[in-house]
Formats: sequence, structure tokens, C-alpha cells
Amino acid sequence: MPDDGKPLTSLVANRLPWHSLDAAFYTDPAIFETDLDVIFGRHWIYVGVEPDVPEPGDCMVVDIGRNSILIVRDDDEGVRAFHNVCRHRGAKLVQEPKTSVGNIVCPYHQWTYGVDGTLRFAEHMAADFDRSCHGLKPIHLKSVAGLLFICLSDNPPDDIDDMAAALTPYLAPHDLPNAKVVKQIDLIELGNWKLTMENNRECYHCASSHPELTVSLFEYGFGFDPNSGTEARRELAARYQALVGQCHIDWEKNGLPSREIDHLDDRPTGYRTERLPLDGTGESQTLNTARASTKLLGNLTDAKLGGLSMWTQPNSWHHFMADHIVTFSVIPLEPERTLLRTKWLVHKDAVEGVDYNINNITAVWEATNKQDGDLVAMAQAGARTSGYEPGPYSPFTEGLVEKFSAWYISRLKAHQEP
Repeated sequence: MPDDGKPLTSLVANRLPWHSLDAAFYTDPAIFETDLDVIFGRHWIYVGVEPDVPEPGDCMVVDIGRNSILIVRDDDEGVRAFHNVCRHRGAKLVQEPKTSVGNIVCPYHQWTYGVDGTLRFAEHMAADFDRSCHGLKPIHLKSVAGLLFICLSDNPPDDIDDMAAALTPYLAPHDLPNAKVVKQIDLIELGNWKLTMENNRECYHCASSHPELTVSLFEYGFGFDPNSGTEARRELAARYQALVGQCHIDWEKNGLPSREIDHLDDRPTGYRTERLPLDGTGESQTLNTARASTKLLGNLTDAKLGGLSMWTQPNSWHHFMADHIVTFSVIPLEPERTLLRTKWLVHKDAVEGVDYNINNITAVWEATNKQDGDLVAMAQAGARTSGYEPGPYSPFTEGLVEKFSAWYISRLKAHQEP
């Protein structure tokens, strides 16, 4: 039972739509454990990209709660996921976040596994020991146009294929599998993972908090009250909507699906995507809005393709531009500590110092992530106080926050029901 004495079933049943969640959802250790079990243990979780493991034998370790997941490229160029646990006496197999192996060798007793998970060597075992029964335990993995999702459940939601079918035409032109990770930054935010997600799902705060990001993002792109501001600002908002419509027509004529698809709150594997114009030169999310890499992704030839934004429930968002890609994953660590992992990617043949400058590529989101981390910490501090109570969302700028909260509550309800 949560610390405030109210049963979780009551908190879920009484959640007020279009309001933030009760404080216990952000602070209570018991609810945090439920989140790890129900949300992160039974849904598709974004964990990385195919270029994290570009060559056969390349491995990546991702930890979610008490579970350690090993993601590896096998000899047939496929990507697999396994529990990072030896089948002998349970030692953790791979210690490094990223490495490359010929075989996977347990550091304890040297049981040796192939990159396909089969047990190849186990010394001093009985004559009737069957190696085929002691391979690594597989974890469900799905690549969506190069974005890697895993599910720890034996019975994962089966709608991941629907998401892949809908999103692949949007993502494929950016050719993520043939990109490379040029930087990864892990930031610990001092707040509950849901506050990190809620903060991402709105730009109500952007104008006052993100000077670097709003150089390229139009303020009208993520919610605007048509009844507020001056007549001049309302005219600018109307022009922006006209620009979006025209850009969608032009981009789709050139084979780039762009119009909004939104299933954030009506299915277990929630998602949303839309391509939107960028301000300034319209090329990239950089401090001057110009492309950060002269070598464009895939076979793209036009840098002025705006930004394709994509969100998935419960833990990711992504920005695809013509010249580079930024992906974000959110991993709960403790009730009031969250890992935000950001990766930047460019074309695999782009050369640093020739085609791109790494500081130019990362500047906007390095600054924005730090600013958001401060905001999450402030929200967490408020949720701890006796003065906190759920506050109302803006119907104009916080619709995606409501979709996240509604999705989260619906998944808890689905778990509670027989």
C-alpha cells in the first residue's frame, strides 16, 4: 500500500482526467515497484539503436530495475537480446556497457556462449549434461526501422507490429541502420520517471526555459491558445498552420510521409509521429538552424526537411532530421531518480572535423536536457510537500501530457482487472 494509506486501486480509479497525478505516483516506493513490474516489465521498452551494435559480436548492456539485458549482433547480422545472466550460477556475464566479443564468456567459471545464445563450452559437468538446455534466456526484441525495443514479459503486447508498420515509412528515409552513434550522454534527473516523461510531452515551458531549443522550434508547433496574445501573434500562428499544411503536401509528394499519426493513449504500445517545419533555415535543430552534418542521412539530398518527431509510451522520444538523429530513452532508477539517455547519430560515413562538428550537433540538446533536469527536480520537490495536489493541464499546450497520464493509468487498470 502507498505511504499515504490509499490503496493503489483507489488512486488509479479516482485519477482526475486532465490533472496531474496524485503525489504518491511520484514519491511512493511501492508504486515505483509496481511501475517496474507492470510498465517496464510487461510493455515494449525503447533501449537503443541498431548502430549501438554495428558489427557481429558487438554487445550492449541495458539495466532496467533488477534486470540486466544483453543486446548483441550475431554472426548472421541479426540483433538479439538475452538476460545478461550465466545459466550456471547466475553471474552477470558482460560487465561493460559496450564491448565486442567472439564468444560470451562468464568471468566466474568460464561457461562460454555463442552470440546466438547457445552454450558452447561448460567444463567439469556430468556425462549426461545437455548443453542445448542451458543456453542464454532470450528476451523479446523488435527493431522498428533501427530503433530497438525489448519486452521482458513472456507475453509481450502483440501490437508492436502495428506500430512498426505505421512508423517504418516515416523513419526509413533517414536510414537509421546505416547511421552511427557519435555521442551518448547519460543524465541523472532527480525526479520520478513519470515527471521526466510529462516534462517532455509539453512545450508550455519552452519559451521561458529553452533559449537554445526555441531557435529552431516554432512556438506554435506544440500547442497554442488561439484566444491568447495579440492579433499579430494569432496571425503568426495561423501562418504557421498554413506552413505545416503546405510542407506536408510538398514532403509527401517527394515520398516523405509527414502527417500526424497519434495512438498515444488508445493501445498498449502507444506512439505518435509527425514531421514539422523548423524555423530559420529549416534544416536542423542547431543553434543557427543550419545542417550540422554536410553528409545527409540515407539517400536524402535536401537538408530542408524539418524535423520528424516521434514519441513512444512509456519511455522515449526521437527527432529525425535530414542530417542527424537524436534519440532519448528514460529508465527508472529509484522513486526519485531517473536516467535520461541521449544518443546523437549521423551517417556512418560522415567524418568528424570534415563533415560535422560534434559540439555543434550536440549543443542544443545538451543544454535543453540540463534545463529540463532542473525543472524535473523542482517538480519532484513540490510533489513531496503537503501542499501538493493535482493541478489542471492546459487544454491548448498539455494535451500530450494528458495522453501520457491517461495511458499510464489505463495500463495499471488493465493489470488490476481479472
